[in-house]
Amino acid sequence: MIFLRVATAALFSVTLVAGAAAQDITLTSHDGKVEVMGNLLGFDGEFYRVETQFGELTVDGSGVTCDGPACPNLTDFVAEIRFSGASVMAETVLPALIIGFAQQEGLTATPARVDPSTFVYELHQSGRKAPLARLFFHVGNTDQGFADLINNSADIVMALREIRESERDAAEAAGLGDLTLARRSRVVALDAMVPVVAADNMVRQISPTDLARVLSGEIANWSDLGGPNAPLSLHMPDAGSGLAQAVEDQLLNTAGVEMANTAIRHSRNSDLVRAVADDPFAIGIASQAASDAARALPLSGGCGHALAATRQSIKTEDYPLTSPMFLYLPERRLPRVARKFLAYSQSSDAQMAIRQAGFVDQSPETMQIGLQGDRLANAIVAGGAEVGLEELQRMLETLRPMSRLSLSVRFETGSSRPDAQSRSNIVQLAQALEAGTLEAHKLVFVGFSDGDGAAAANARIALRRAQTVRNAVLAAVETAIPDSVEIAVDGFGEAMPMACDDTEWGRKVNRRVEIWLQ
Repeated sequence: MIFLRVATAALFSVTLVAGAAAQDITLTSHDGKVEVMGNLLGFDGEFYRVETQFGELTVDGSGVTCDGPACPNLTDFVAEIRFSGASVMAETVLPALIIGFAQQEGLTATPARVDPSTFVYELHQSGRKAPLARLFFHVGNTDQGFADLINNSADIVMALREIRESERDAAEAAGLGDLTLARRSRVVALDAMVPVVAADNMVRQISPTDLARVLSGEIANWSDLGGPNAPLSLHMPDAGSGLAQAVEDQLLNTAGVEMANTAIRHSRNSDLVRAVADDPFAIGIASQAASDAARALPLSGGCGHALAATRQSIKTEDYPLTSPMFLYLPERRLPRVARKFLAYSQSSDAQMAIRQAGFVDQSPETMQIGLQGDRLANAIVAGGAEVGLEELQRMLETLRPMSRLSLSVRFETGSSRPDAQSRSNIVQLAQALEAGTLEAHKLVFVGFSDGDGAAAANARIALRRAQTVRNAVLAAVETAIPDSVEIAVDGFGEAMPMACDDTEWGRKVNRRVEIWLQ
């Protein structure tokens, strides 16, 4: 059978056969009754993509024979997939996943340097002379990754932020589809932005407000942060990097300030961390996973809360400056090996590989309330004045026999839409419910709010958020939930704040829906 599909996408090959672009081929059905003639655009090991007088056609290779100088070698076909984007993903996260994938598939993964900014992994299968696949990595930043995808020099973007509106429009105009749709992106690992200083720096913590003042240049001396009378040296990632743009989105824009032009920029996170570690008067923003050479500062608030970036606080987004790592995929067919690799990246084996590489995986964890003493103390000390003892007691009685799941849900600033990490959590929770892996008899969606407004109104808002998240999870379930699982919702408003309500970032952290299991 011949499968033909007229494509409206821009003419682009995922895996062009070397030297075969724009060469004539003829595809003939096995019974000789149908012929397709045109220029070969690409072959993914299963399907041909051909430019014909009728437009771009996709033809199932199993139903045809190919004739012409551009016909690929079907015996030793090598799939080629090109990644471009964030250096920290290219150099650490994706190699860890490739090695794990190769081991699972019984393949060997061999790295090689192509040029100073590009390297490749070849996947080899025992008994086969040619590689099964070549995975190319262009080491740059998130901006470059989207630019390479749009100009047809990359197949997959490695991004430390969500796609911008202008990038979405350009990708759609290039025939790559709407990259904001759920199937066009996936979170493969979690990270966080942390302020880092040298090990012997006197400052032990910093508030997000003061951090924004440091980044804007308003604070230029350590004495303003409780340190010595010494000028402050600011180090930042390159302006085009996803990490730097996430800093703009989550810190600078929220505070209404701009980055100081005196910041020393670094193209590699490792270079930034080393520079800060060697200078007792330096401060920078770095990836939490690659900040060991320096010391990360917890984020503090005026009401006494301090939040450090740990595996659990990043998974739950209790730490406010989280930074999910995305892969963005165009709306076109990728080679089979690429599809299998992407499926592996969401597996439990892949989560272990991510953790071993030093990043935060997405595997659900549970935390009993007895291990959350700081949260309970905050509920008593910083809870709104309108939250009475009776409501606190009800909260403790409800949660004490349960365990908190690390898959929390938080919302975009000024919106009821879950943020990117939370949208990924919703899908994960739905899949876990389908698979029956939560081992829970009762699942409770528990809503919380900030303290802005009356306590009674905040409790109602928190309950509605919990109901909304529950509905989103159930809508994402594609099969059925085991009958043994009871699902409920509750809301405690401002009863257990995670951060101070005196800043927008603190209020955002407090507006959340937690998942509790029994």
